[in-house]
Formats: sequence, C-alpha cells, structure tokens
Amino acid sequence: MEFDKKEMIEKLKLELEILQKGGYAPSPGEPHWMPRVFRDSVSCPNLGLDFKVEPCSHCYLMQFVPPEHHQEENPCHFLPLNEKGDTVASLAQTGNHELLYDSLRSSLRSWLERTLAQLTSEAHAVPAGNKPPQ
Repeated sequence: MEFDKKEMIEKLKLELEILQKGGYAPSPGEPHWMPRVFRDSVSCPNLGLDFKVEPCSHCYLMQFVPPEHHQEENPCHFLPLNEKGDTVASLAQTGNHELLYDSLRSSLRSWLERTLAQLTSEAHAVPAGNKPPQ
C-alpha cells in the first residue's frame, strides 16, 4: 500500500510532540498499566477501538516493520527503534515499567527524529530527471 510522505511526516511530528509532552507515560492511577505504543496513538487507524476494524496493513508504519513480523498482533511493536534492534515488544519484556518507559521514550524519540529527517529529505528531493534549470 502506498502512503503519502507528507501525511506520514505530519503524523510522525504529532507522535513526537505527544511523546515529548509525556505521552505513553504510566497513568498515576494505574502505574502498572502502560499505554500500547502506536496502538493507542494518532498513528493507528484503530485508535480508540477495543477491537481492530482496519487491518494493520492499512497503517503507514507497516513499511518500517520487518516482513517477518507483519502477521503479529501489533506489528508496529516489532519496528526496530535503534541500532541494537530494540523494539517496543523487546523493551516490554523487561517487566520493569519505569525502565521500560525511560528506554522506550529514548528509543522511540530517536527513531521518530531519524525517520522524520529521512522522510523530510525524501519529500524535498528533486527527482534526477526533473532538476530545475540553472
């Protein structure tokens, strides 16, 4: 499925803004409950729904998920966030909510910033055959 880069950039910018404002933090009322990263996000086509209506293949994040994880319940949780290959799923396995949140915020922020820079560069690139006259 083809996705509009400018729309993806806007969604990722919003995702980064939400993260910077404390999004995905444990709830003070329920400190052991963690929001589902990406699934409880503006990025998800099923935001706010208890059950998925739209298949994950309709989400632009799928292009960042390795093919071997496309059939997972939440494929976006297998998106590599850093050079070590940490994912939301692997970080969640620590069981330590505070450590998870700190690691996740750092890794997710870095991934969002790198991906935004890459997509912005691609969106502003002029195709080789369409260079403006000098």
